Amino acid sequence: MGHKVVPLKGVREDLRGRFACYASDWTGGFNSGYRILAATAYIFFASALPVIAFGEQLGRDTDGTITAVQTLTSTAICGVIQAIIGGQPLLIVGVSEPTSLVYTFMYDFAKDRSEVGSRLFLGWAAWVCVWAALMLAAIAILGACSFINRFTRVAGELFGLLIALLFVQQAVKGAVNEFRTPKSQDASQEQFQPSWRFGNGMFGLILTFGLLWTAVKSRNAGSWRYGPGFIRRFIANYGVPILVIVWSAVSYAPSGSVPEGIPRRLTSPNPWRSPIATTHWDVILDMNDIPAVYVVAAIVPALMIVILYYFDHCVSAQLAQQPEFNLRKPFAFHYDLLLLGFTVLICGLLGLPPSHGVLPQSPMHTRALASLKKELVRSKLIKRARTSLEQHPTGTKLHGDLQDSYQQTESPLPSPCAPRAMKDLHFNNIVDSVTFDPEKDVDLLLPVEVKEQRLSNLLQSVLVGACVGAMPALKRIPSSVLWGYFAYMAVESLPGNQFWGRICLLFTSSSRRYKSLESSHPMFMHTVPFKVTAAFTIFQLVYMVSCYAITWIPIGGVLFPVLIMLLIPARQFLLPRFFKRQYLQELDCAEYEEVAPLSLNEAVKEAEANGLTHEDADRSDDESLDQMTTVARGEVKHQYKSPLHYRSGSADSSPENQL
Repeated sequence: MGHKVVPLKGVREDLRGRFACYASDWTGGFNSGYRILAATAYIFFASALPVIAFGEQLGRDTDGTITAVQTLTSTAICGVIQAIIGGQPLLIVGVSEPTSLVYTFMYDFAKDRSEVGSRLFLGWAAWVCVWAALMLAAIAILGACSFINRFTRVAGELFGLLIALLFVQQAVKGAVNEFRTPKSQDASQEQFQPSWRFGNGMFGLILTFGLLWTAVKSRNAGSWRYGPGFIRRFIANYGVPILVIVWSAVSYAPSGSVPEGIPRRLTSPNPWRSPIATTHWDVILDMNDIPAVYVVAAIVPALMIVILYYFDHCVSAQLAQQPEFNLRKPFAFHYDLLLLGFTVLICGLLGLPPSHGVLPQSPMHTRALASLKKELVRSKLIKRARTSLEQHPTGTKLHGDLQDSYQQTESPLPSPCAPRAMKDLHFNNIVDSVTFDPEKDVDLLLPVEVKEQRLSNLLQSVLVGACVGAMPALKRIPSSVLWGYFAYMAVESLPGNQFWGRICLLFTSSSRRYKSLESSHPMFMHTVPFKVTAAFTIFQLVYMVSCYAITWIPIGGVLFPVLIMLLIPARQFLLPRFFKRQYLQELDCAEYEEVAPLSLNEAVKEAEANGLTHEDADRSDDESLDQMTTVARGEVKHQYKSPLHYRSGSADSSPENQL
């Protein structure tokens, strides 16, 4: 309201703020030493695998015009540019599923036009990128990124679930196609005979579901009860790329007893010898052969790309700079969007699909660097605390020494100090390793901080580019493993998505909804009546299905980003007409608020009070008996309170106070 548009104002402010800390962006990375390599490797695998998968998808949908070679090249080039001259170095860019979808629609449109066809598709796509680059630049110059706060949870989670649905669609289509003869292949070959196609498909399903199941399990390795902590953390961080290698190795088990080509593998060409690889360097010449009417028509898909990138790029940057990360350096939304227009133009002229800020890699990068910063500060504090306890064992001296260590690491000492470990350190009482254990109590002093630097993004982008040269090795990955990876990306995006949680709650039996309160759950389950939650969820569900349905419309499916953007004014002006503002604030809150698990009796009582369930919840005798007896021997379980309860000296610590 009353906002005056000053061209380039936001870009100038972004440049001024980031230029002041540009030198520290590099020195901070080099001063981190070898430790930064862990965060680099983590985000490299998180970036490279999806890009390879999208390349395989595009190769199939564009008849090999665009393959994993091009998606990897685009991600590497744009990533290097973002790391060196980008405003926010924590932002990870890459080819995404929406880009793959739009380019598929564009190819379906162009190949049926004799004036363009598949031969001139890249030339026409270059014109699309030219128009998109101009519009992105105009948006950045006019300061439209100021409206980024309008992207609330309702829009972000709906878009995230739509992408998850598209991932599942690609996984299912890919798995089904393993039973069919690929296009442009000779059906008379032995590997495409019905019996071998069936065998290829069934073996592909084993590889697909094998990767999906093991990848989902590996992500929770950090909470396993078995094995040393460093092994569990390693599996949790790097288990998925390792499992891609493992299941690729499993695919060679029937080697020698089946025809060559079973199971099917990546079809990307050799980047150095393929004729297709050389056609991408003369796209500018093809642009001259595009008729004027199609140059103008390129504005339509360009507008769709701009809508998608404006939404996705800004949200990715926003989530990479959440307040919880305590970032100190300024944001650069306007400048980064202007730079995005520049990289879109470069990709178009080189015949590459454009890259932009991607989820969830961007916030994953920030979290990885937050862990790095914590480990650096932790090791220095432990060393200083031990020295202080040996030389000057008083609380005042220990507190002062830790204060100095924090200042040396450019980290503010939390105030007030951690209540349990540091509450007495201002007094001159004697402190020893029992009162203050450096290995354990130092953790209470560690705030969430991020090592803001450019080196990790640059290194991971260079590694992605190196994958292009390793394409002969990557072609050994079975395509069915990638379909499993698509499914994994869909499953991995669901935790923390309140929209998905409310859908599950909607389809839960009314007599069982109280069970949702027996685990950690969102705050709205206590503050918003279930009928209101159900109505809000149904609205989102219908809207998402409408967006998904549009993607099935031939050619017209390219318009699906319009519905995504219309959700923002719908949230601002339409939803308040049907829902109370206080309920909207709870269901569309900016922060993820979670409530601790309740006991069975508390969960049932709370569910009844909030309309989640009813008093006549059907709890069968069999269910009660299963909880009271062991499965193997049918023994009755005798449950007691924790022994710690008895040691506390409580009045209920007598043996007769059994549960």
